[in-house]
Order: sequence, then C-alpha cells, then structure tokens
Amino acid sequence: QVQLVESGGGLVQPGGSLRLSCGASGLRGIYDMNWYRQAPGKQRELVVGTTYSGDTKYTDSVKGRFTISRDYAKNTVYLQMNSLRPEDTAVYYCNAYSVDSRGIRYGTDYWGQGTQVTVSS
Repeated sequence: QVQLVESGGGLVQPGGSLRLSCGASGLRGIYDMNWYRQAPGKQRELVVGTTYSGDTKYTDSVKGRFTISRDYAKNTVYLQMNSLRPEDTAVYYCNAYSVDSRGIRYGTDYWGQGTQVTVSS
C-alpha cells in the first residue's frame, strides 16, 4: 500500500521560512514527486515538481523562494519555503506517480493528506 505523509506545516509570519517533508512508502520503481497547494476557494495548483532524474519545474510565483530537494535513500522529498507571503497560505499536498524509463507517467496518482501552511502577522 502506498502512503505519502507530509509534515512541517504551521503558522509563520510574512518573510519567514518553513520546511515541508513528504515521506513515501510502498512506491516501486521510479517515480516523479511534486508539491501542490490549494488555497481556500481556489483550485489546487502545482507548486513544484521533480522528476526521478532530478529535473525540477517551479511555478513562477515561488521561483527564487522555494526549493525542492529529494533524498532517494529515505524516499523523502522536501520543500524549503523562504520569504513566505500571505498568498502562500494554503494546504500543501505531496503527489507522486510512477514513470517508465522514458519518463512517461503511468498508473495511479498518489496523494498525501496535506499540511496547512498559514502566513500571517
């Protein structure tokens, strides 16, 4: 059974930092991992994704402030968030899916339960 478990959310003042973690268990083979977020009343959006080979893609609003990293030995992906803004307030979700040797995704998308990030003074 695949499980993704996020941690590290919380309340932080504008300009502050948080580090989110997502531990994955039960995944087989190679897979891409991503961070999404969903603010109240808005659609879930991709924040940053990382392929198994280490390529990354950030949404424009977080470039230069957020950094994704991955510990393959621990099956864990991290999201370092600096210079946080009130508009970063959202529930952050970890996502993973399998890819084949060409990087083509297949199978099921897996999601964590989400962790709340609130940026407020």
